[in-house]
Amino acid sequence: MSANTLSGTLNPAHPAAVLENQGQLSLLFIGTGSAFSKKLYQNNLLIVKGPDHVLIDCGTRTPEALSRLGLSVLMVRNYLITHSHADHIGGLEEVMLMSRYVGKSRPTMIAPAKYRRYLWAKSLKGGAAYNERVNGQWLGFDDFWDVLDPVPVPGADRELAELQLGSIKLTMFRTKHIPDSAPTWRSSAPSYGILIDDNILFTGDTRFDPDLIAFMEDRYELRAIFHDCQFFDGGVHASINELRNLPSGTRAKMWLMHYGDAVDTQAETIHTLGFAGFARQWEPYEYS
Repeated sequence: MSANTLSGTLNPAHPAAVLENQGQLSLLFIGTGSAFSKKLYQNNLLIVKGPDHVLIDCGTRTPEALSRLGLSVLMVRNYLITHSHADHIGGLEEVMLMSRYVGKSRPTMIAPAKYRRYLWAKSLKGGAAYNERVNGQWLGFDDFWDVLDPVPVPGADRELAELQLGSIKLTMFRTKHIPDSAPTWRSSAPSYGILIDDNILFTGDTRFDPDLIAFMEDRYELRAIFHDCQFFDGGVHASINELRNLPSGTRAKMWLMHYGDAVDTQAETIHTLGFAGFARQWEPYEYS
């Protein structure tokens, strides 16, 4: 795929996605678009390594995108949610209802307990709790999900917490996303990024936060950074104009994601600025 077709029609003949492989770490973007993209699916990521897999976020259009890749939400067994915007959680109601009433199973949710309570009470309860009563009670989060709790890293900043999902190591950390007036991640609403196998950084949604990049680069030897971006300044996402101020060595390993439909107009700019490129949906990124 050439740079000038990033926002074009997806290829219906694209090979089906898989949920296991020969043991390499594979990152497949189910979509790379921003919340309001009409040409690209939403920025959700499928991680596969050997027999293990996890889907990072499940936005409103993710079940549709998975179907086009030969998968269904019933086939995906592990979910990690970064925050509660619809382009990251809008497909979860389908996951829950299909799993309970069709699949007769509970997939696994990876999220800190505090955020699970927030996610249920603020977003998921209304569409899921009131479908039936069990022993006189409306349904709860645990009726739909098994859970895995990341373990806090002692003394670490950013609420750093780790877990091992089979062969995949996942480290969660807080990001500075919303509201736009929050001066730090501590005063922001719950929003998380992910470190994969101690060397692949996936920021999730974040405003420009050079302290986050410095914190992760000081603590880990990063092979690649997949970073939230937008094409204008302001709001609740990092802009290319802001990201250009990062060190050249950082930009050289940084793939930009969560972008708008005008991505085709920015290819020359990011090449000139020395970024690794735009992350592309449905094209695997593999690491041995």
